[in-house]
Amino acid sequence: MNGKVALITGASSGIGRASALLFAANEYSVVAFGRNESELGALRDDSRELSGSVKFYLGDITEVSHVDRLVSDTIDSFGRLDVLVNAAGIIKSGNIQDTSLDDWDKMMNVNLRSAFYLTQKCVPHLVATKGNVVNVSSVTGTRAFPNVLAYCVSKAATDQLTRCTALELAPKGVRVNAVNPGVVVTNLHKRGGMSDGDYEKFLENAKNTHPIGRAGKPEEVADLIYFLASEKAAWITGATYEIDGGRAQTCAR
Repeated sequence: MNGKVALITGASSGIGRASALLFAANEYSVVAFGRNESELGALRDDSRELSGSVKFYLGDITEVSHVDRLVSDTIDSFGRLDVLVNAAGIIKSGNIQDTSLDDWDKMMNVNLRSAFYLTQKCVPHLVATKGNVVNVSSVTGTRAFPNVLAYCVSKAATDQLTRCTALELAPKGVRVNAVNPGVVVTNLHKRGGMSDGDYEKFLENAKNTHPIGRAGKPEEVADLIYFLASEKAAWITGATYEIDGGRAQTCAR
């Protein structure tokens, strides 16, 4: 064990899950927070043989009491926090005319408000270890896309949260960065209401919309997250890293 502790939200699936496994494989003590009990159970099974340890928390990232408990239990259990990965996120289609206020609020609460509040709660502990934060944003944070209005806005705000927080915490020795993936093969879109058939078409179309010719893998994004959290990135803060197969370099299509 390397003695370091990583707290990862959205750990029951996708990029959060891949990140939890990667940090645990590199001897971190990982606190994995998610909202799906069966998927957290599967993560528990997959992490049993890894060199690090994984502690599991089931909860709702938008509930203040759940976040407060998560942070206090992490410090009570391990006495420190070195890395925070804000990977929890949701998506739902909608434009300026048909996005309901409820859908807007849900997107902002999960994708933005939760990252703000959890980071705020973790700052004293990250200052103590000269730790760092990695936010999971999106290519939609830097580019406009039709029919995912609230999601785009929430990710653009996540990028600005990253930059502002990085500037404020740099004098305290805490780094803050973000990753901006293109289409990655996860459950995100199907949970947002996309049918299995439409999702298959969506992934097939990724061959056209991403210059490299395919969608990404959660493990590829996790590798970048791990790098940004490591000492190899000690002079990087306030960055929003595109990892999107070239998607951000193309016109909307």
